[in-house]
Amino acid sequence: MNLLTALARFLIFPGLLFAVPAAWLVLWLERKTVALLQQRIGPPFGQPFFDFVKLLGKSTPPRAGVNGTLMRAWPLIAVSASLGAVGLLPVLPSRGGFQGDLILLLALMELPAICLIIAGFSSRSLFGEIGSAREAVLLISYNLVFLMAVVSIAVSQHSFRLESLATAPITAWRYLGLVAILVCLPAKLHVNPFSLPNAEQEIYSGPMTEYAGFELALWQLSHGLEWIAGVGLVATLAVPPSAYAWIDVISVLFLGFMLVLVVSLIAAATARLAIDTTVRFYWQCTLVFAVAAISSALLMRLRS
Repeated sequence: MNLLTALARFLIFPGLLFAVPAAWLVLWLERKTVALLQQRIGPPFGQPFFDFVKLLGKSTPPRAGVNGTLMRAWPLIAVSASLGAVGLLPVLPSRGGFQGDLILLLALMELPAICLIIAGFSSRSLFGEIGSAREAVLLISYNLVFLMAVVSIAVSQHSFRLESLATAPITAWRYLGLVAILVCLPAKLHVNPFSLPNAEQEIYSGPMTEYAGFELALWQLSHGLEWIAGVGLVATLAVPPSAYAWIDVISVLFLGFMLVLVVSLIAAATARLAIDTTVRFYWQCTLVFAVAAISSALLMRLRS
């Protein structure tokens, strides 16, 4: 990947200029879908953007010393990492990439959750610390399944390069890994039934309780970008390659749109699970999909 291609991917498509408006659209679509299923009107179109602008005009709590600097830094790091993850998505697989970029993508996708955990503990708020503890347990619970599923797809194709994975023929084993990734998406996106870290009825806003103004706006933007990165990863790996780039782009966008609807429907139809139930769900039930996927991938590699 040359410098010009990298800048185009990170700043134009699928990066900054595309990802930020898409993040606001996804956040609106999520809220609107849940509202309609609950027989409410829901927010008007573009409400997440208006909320972002409104928060920009609000002041942030004064914080002195190193702790205050760190509190301001975590949302900036989260947004930057999410943008980097979106920019690496192989929406146009013929436009670049490098060996091992899948590992970088996974690392960038994990950074926002890690920043959220540290931010809650840095706030010195009881509610923030409880939310961070829940986020840490949730992260450990689903990440084992999530990482095993992604590794199984990479092993089955003998590559950790996103371009190779996106252009490789689709196999049944890849879909098995994608199913495991899909099951992890609600937990990564903190929606029901895995909205433990930000349970408003119990701990207000969890790790973000002490945030306001510009910093809170960045956290909300980071959440929207996590949506784009999560559904984008599944969509780019699930859509078979075609001879035309515009068909690939439309297919990925359509599948991503459908995935947002599916996850939102699940969130609206389920209630929040307890932390012990969530751990058992991922380590006893969902882990079967990941183990089956990676075992099949390793067996295929040994035979080849």
